[in-house]
Amino acid sequence: MSSLTLALRDSSTMLRRNLLHARRYPSLTLNILLTPIVLLLLFVYVFGDVMSAGIGGSDAERSDYIAYLVPGILLMTIGATPAGTAVGVAMDMAEGIIARFRTMAIHRPSVLIGHVVGSVLQSVMSVVLVGAIALAIGFRSTDASALEWLAAFGLLVMVAVAFTWIAVGIGMAGPNAEAAGNNAMSLVILPLISSAFVPVDAMPGWFQPIAEYQPFTPAIETLRGLLLASEIGNNGWLTIGWCVGLAVLGYFWSTALFRRDPK
Repeated sequence: MSSLTLALRDSSTMLRRNLLHARRYPSLTLNILLTPIVLLLLFVYVFGDVMSAGIGGSDAERSDYIAYLVPGILLMTIGATPAGTAVGVAMDMAEGIIARFRTMAIHRPSVLIGHVVGSVLQSVMSVVLVGAIALAIGFRSTDASALEWLAAFGLLVMVAVAFTWIAVGIGMAGPNAEAAGNNAMSLVILPLISSAFVPVDAMPGWFQPIAEYQPFTPAIETLRGLLLASEIGNNGWLTIGWCVGLAVLGYFWSTALFRRDPK
């Protein structure tokens, strides 16, 4: 059996393990998923009229703000899901299963790959659910072509992979599940201080660099451009750069921690 076949077999085994683990603890996934859904409904039905006037002027309607808001909420969903992955990895570390995997004759990166692929699948399913709710409350993307929809899906998967690798590193570096969850909260907070809810130009001058020079803002603007057929500019390249950089950083960080001998 070739090394590639062994790697695929062990990775699929670890993926199945993590999916079964997620099924046994649905409350964690549910809590993470509820945050973007609640924010979507809150900003549409409570703040929608006020926010739409701030974005499109007095003639803007709530539907205009829904179109602006949904891409940001979808990226927020992507950012929230890996936070649960960090907790799951930290729990594996605390329970000693990672130490046991280190001693087994398996493809070593498959342990981490199982976590990453499982988290990305959960992210995609969460995005589908949030997207369905967005469609139910009035979001429409009539100007986007099939190619732009495909590119939007690829963008969401790419962002999910990048931040999941970072989350795996956070989980392995945390001393316990609680610490890992607290450290991973940055993945949930970053979209809140991006252009998800209001344009960067509408923010106070001192705060604009914080919102602009972070990975979620170019990703949101790229997704917004794909779904609404608006200008993307250089945000697409910035998003690719951020995702590649974060994925590479998270991969080497995680694998280095996995290979490190336990103290």
